[in-house]
Amino acid sequence: MPGFEFFGEEERKEVNDVLQTGILMRYGFDAARKGVWKSKELEEAICKTMNCKYAQLVSSGTAALTTALAALGVGAGDEVIMPAFTFVASFEAVLSVGAIPVLVDIDETLTMNPEAVRKAITPKTKCVMPVHMCGSMADLDALVQICKERNLLLLEDACQSIGASYKGKHLGTIGNAGTFSFDFVKTVTCAEGGAVLTNNEDTYIKCDGYSDHGHDHKGIDRGADLHPFIGYNFRISELHAAVGLAQIRKLDKFLEIQRKNHQQLKTILQQLPEISFRVIPDPAGDSCTFLSWFLPTEAIARAVVVELKDQNILAGNFYWFDNNWHYIRKWEHLKNISSLNNLNNPQKEALQRLNQASFTASDNVMNRCISSAISLTWAEEQIMQRGEKIVNAVKKTLLKQSVPA
Repeated sequence: MPGFEFFGEEERKEVNDVLQTGILMRYGFDAARKGVWKSKELEEAICKTMNCKYAQLVSSGTAALTTALAALGVGAGDEVIMPAFTFVASFEAVLSVGAIPVLVDIDETLTMNPEAVRKAITPKTKCVMPVHMCGSMADLDALVQICKERNLLLLEDACQSIGASYKGKHLGTIGNAGTFSFDFVKTVTCAEGGAVLTNNEDTYIKCDGYSDHGHDHKGIDRGADLHPFIGYNFRISELHAAVGLAQIRKLDKFLEIQRKNHQQLKTILQQLPEISFRVIPDPAGDSCTFLSWFLPTEAIARAVVVELKDQNILAGNFYWFDNNWHYIRKWEHLKNISSLNNLNNPQKEALQRLNQASFTASDNVMNRCISSAISLTWAEEQIMQRGEKIVNAVKKTLLKQSVPA
């Protein structure tokens, strides 16, 4: 990760195909585009690669979540259960359709704890939205069972885990729908873009229309399209899709390199008994974009972060507990309802309750966790050097911690 590390002639060729026609929009201008339909090609490639029936490209992972929620009928008054560790886009999408984000604790999978999900279900719950963070997966067997028992929708936010799988099925294809992000730092990038995946034709048709102002796309004359329902403009451009088309053809290579580099770094860190690792529900399906590891206490983790910074190797090592984008502890704009538009009353009431909510279980996971991003460009010697520096930083910290004041 990320795919931009492997930009090359393949991406330039696909983009030039579009530039030569001059048609940058994904719909219409049939004759002028001379048979060049990069968005359609990428959607077909996604379906083939992920073994799913339908894929709808959109402008971002956030747009994919919003589109999927709307297509699944999630809206005003509906509660959507999501984890306390995710990217802000997850709750932004829920709020955007008028629904209520209900945040629950995570466990050492770094994804939502199924028992926390069970406890959070109310008569207003409509959807469970696991977020497959940092390249790996939630406990989908447990979550699928919960959704079946309670007749709930399962929407997979797989924006950070393209290429990962769970028991032979690609993440994003197991629930009622799933989403990908193709932003600049994702494993497959379009610079900006996203996709909704589903095996349900009705859901796909709704995504197709919703992401393009409600167009039904049934004819060859865009101006004569009907509008069966209200939609919005979440279209991807042909230029972005062209980049993604070249990238997804490299996905297997990306995953091969990531897994090799991940294992080499993990082998080095494993020499320290004080380091433990993230729980992976299906280790064979990990896309290995990150190696996430735990230290015994928050104090030790914080001291290691300082030491990594002092050694100039903090870059690429993320301490999520203090991160502004990914953990509820720093989401003051959400808890303070700092919205430019007026939210509905049930949303306001739910967000106000977040100020009193306790996420102690999640805190006890996140305050000990460091995630190391895995580069596609590392040479074996660089991995050795990086791993040894991390080990030395931990050893130095542990030595200081053991010395009486």
